Amino acid sequence: MTTELAPLPKVVLGSLSFGVFWMLAVFPSVPFLPIGRTAGALLGAVLMIVFHVIGPDDAYASIDLPILGLLFATMVVGGYLKGAGMFGHLGALLAWRSRGGRDLLCRVCVVTALASALFTNDTCCVVLTEFVLELAAERNLPAKPFLLALATSANIGSSATPIGNPQNLVIAFNSRITFLRFLFGILPAMLAGMAVNTVMLLCMYWKELEGASPDEVGAGKEMEAVEEGRSPASSVLSLKCGASPALRHRQNGNGNGNAGHDDADSVMSENISTKHRWFMQCSEQRRKLFLKSFAYVVTVGMLVAYMLGLNMSWTAIATAIALVVVDFRDAEPCLDKVSYSLLVFFSGMFVTVSGFNKTGLPGAIWNFMAPYAKINHVSGVTVLSLIILLLSNLASNVPTVLLMGDEVAASAATISAAAVTRSWLLLAWVSTVAGNLSLLGSAANLIVCEQARRAPRNAHDLTFWSHVVFGVPSTLVVTAIGIPLIGKLSI
Repeated sequence: MTTELAPLPKVVLGSLSFGVFWMLAVFPSVPFLPIGRTAGALLGAVLMIVFHVIGPDDAYASIDLPILGLLFATMVVGGYLKGAGMFGHLGALLAWRSRGGRDLLCRVCVVTALASALFTNDTCCVVLTEFVLELAAERNLPAKPFLLALATSANIGSSATPIGNPQNLVIAFNSRITFLRFLFGILPAMLAGMAVNTVMLLCMYWKELEGASPDEVGAGKEMEAVEEGRSPASSVLSLKCGASPALRHRQNGNGNGNAGHDDADSVMSENISTKHRWFMQCSEQRRKLFLKSFAYVVTVGMLVAYMLGLNMSWTAIATAIALVVVDFRDAEPCLDKVSYSLLVFFSGMFVTVSGFNKTGLPGAIWNFMAPYAKINHVSGVTVLSLIILLLSNLASNVPTVLLMGDEVAASAATISAAAVTRSWLLLAWVSTVAGNLSLLGSAANLIVCEQARRAPRNAHDLTFWSHVVFGVPSTLVVTAIGIPLIGKLSI
């Protein structure tokens, strides 16, 4: 980060370009320029170059290809895991022998947090939102507590690993902290934060979570079945086993009793004419079992490789291409599910943030705040955490990490080598949990909100203010409780 201010015209034009990017990143549908986040990031990058804040060669050099490669490969692997039914199993785990609303809320918090650490918070929110709505509706429970549990737990859980969210990827690459060291450095804070967040949800919505007992819901289903002339036992059986209608639909496919897939799971669909002879000789059930098993095995291998310290980007890419090759068919349906707009957004953001750094303004602001933000004092950690919380909600968490990461680490380097690692982990923890402050603080929040609003059944509108009422106290308390635990469990 440049520490000296650039000439005034460059500072003004660079700040203007960054302001355009920030406005469209936070408010992508402003009436006078409703072009969205991705186009807004590209516009900010182009303005930086047009205004000569950053040169074309420096702009290309600022794009972090390892991060883009890891994001791309993670999305490909996630598509195959979704096709293999991984997230359907998570939904079944949420419903299995659930004992009322409070028990279900605790399950949502725990399962979502742990899954988000391994499969990213955004992915978990995409696939679990409708499951959660179905489970709440079956038990005559309000949707809001469960949607809040899903969004906030996904953000908290994703803080524990470099692959949990995009800002952690940036931190892992820039800091060169190994996967295991990152995991053990934040895991105690994540577990404590998950527990505290769950308790706060239970306290705030205790009465609303009473709902109907499983037996009462089952009795209601029996009455409906009798009125419609169906067998009561067949109607109640699936409820007693804990499977929601949405989950049963995904599991039963076309109603033939075999595991099937909906449109979203078409990655694993079969086209026998394109398969190798070995596939032709196997039964359809065995072919599907082999592909699913392979998806699980190579994913576990990818996580083991991360823990052994292998290059995360190329490990993920190798895993993705292994899945494509073994699937033995045209990979276009799978590649079509990659969010290329997200990759373009990151590319534009890298250029925009790099140009803003060249104005010297971020460095000058940090130089003013640095004496008050030393991580070897409680007051310094408090000031630093408040700065990260505010910037993560004003400028989003990934730009905040890009702007502050090197400076925070450089300041910590004057204390000790261990302080440098702790400063990176502190940045990861606070910038991630900061996403729970408001609905706009995290992409995961917006995904839950939009998925719930557009759900074909049991739709729910999670408003900005209904999120803030819980998000603000949860963020402050969880952040404060987690900070002392950062880096305590080291390897």
